[in-house]
Amino acid sequence: MELRHLRYFVAVAEQENVSRAALKLHVSQPGISRQIHDLEDEIGFQLFERSAKSVRLTRAGKVFLTEARVVLQHADEAVKKARVAAGETNGEINVGYAPSLTIQILPQALRKFQEQFPGVRVALHDLSTEEMLAQLGEKKLQVALTVRPPAKSLRGLKFEELARYEGCVAVAPKNPLAKLKFISLEQISREPLIAYSRKDYPEYHEMLERLFAPIGRKPRIVGEHDGVSSIVAAVAAGRGFALVPSCVASMVGPRLKLLSIKPALPAVPVVAIWRKESETEMVRHFIAAARQDS
Repeated sequence: MELRHLRYFVAVAEQENVSRAALKLHVSQPGISRQIHDLEDEIGFQLFERSAKSVRLTRAGKVFLTEARVVLQHADEAVKKARVAAGETNGEINVGYAPSLTIQILPQALRKFQEQFPGVRVALHDLSTEEMLAQLGEKKLQVALTVRPPAKSLRGLKFEELARYEGCVAVAPKNPLAKLKFISLEQISREPLIAYSRKDYPEYHEMLERLFAPIGRKPRIVGEHDGVSSIVAAVAAGRGFALVPSCVASMVGPRLKLLSIKPALPAVPVVAIWRKESETEMVRHFIAAARQDS
C-alpha cells in the first residue's frame, strides 16, 4: 500500500464519482479505478458499492476513510517539517480555483510561480465560489481564482481582475443548431439548459435570471451538475445546452460546438481574491504570475 492509493481512495470517496476524482487529481479515470481495485485486493475487502453513475462507501470503507485521512495528514506534515529542516524556501500556498474559468490562467500561473519559488508547494483546491470565500475567511486558502462575486461578498478581501471571457453557448455537434454562427437569447430560452447546481453555485443562477429577464422568460433548466466535466458530458450526450465562458474551448475540443450569442453578453470577469492581512510575498508573486498580460 502506497500513499497514492490512499490519496486516490480519499478523492473518490469525497467526490462519490471516479471521473470527478480523476479530474481533481489530474490523472486518468482508468488509472484511478485500477489503483482503487489494487487497494481493495491488497486489504482484502470492498471499499465501495458501485453503480453506473456513482460510487458509495461500504461500512468498512467509511472507517477506512477516517484513518486514511489521518495518515495523509501526518505524511503532509512530515514533508513540510523536512522541507524546513532542509533549508528550502518555507511554506505552502493554498489556492482555490474554478476549473472552467482558470483552464488558461492556472498553467501559466503555476509555471511562473514555481520558477520563482521552487521550494514552495502549491496546493490546488477545486471549489465553488461560495466554498472559496468561506475558506478564505477561515484562512484555509491564501488565494482564490474565480468569477468576480458580488461586492457584498468581498468585504475584508482584496481582488484583482485577471481576465475576461466572452459568454458562449455550448451545444453537441450533432444538434441542428450547431450549424449556426450565432444564437439569440430567445432561441436559447426555448431549449433545455444544463446548469451548475444551485446549491453550490447560487451566483450562476442569479446570473441566468438577470440574463433572461429582459426578454420576459426563464431558462428551461433540465439538469444541474456540480462541476464543468459533468456539464460537458451532459451537453455532449445531447441532453441540452450550457452557458459557458469562451475559455472552455481549450478544454472541450471537438466534443462540443461553442456558439457566440447575439447580442453579446457582458464578458465574464475572472479575479484573484485574497485576505488583506494575508498578503505575503508568496501571495503577491502568485497573483502576478496569474495575470494574463504577465
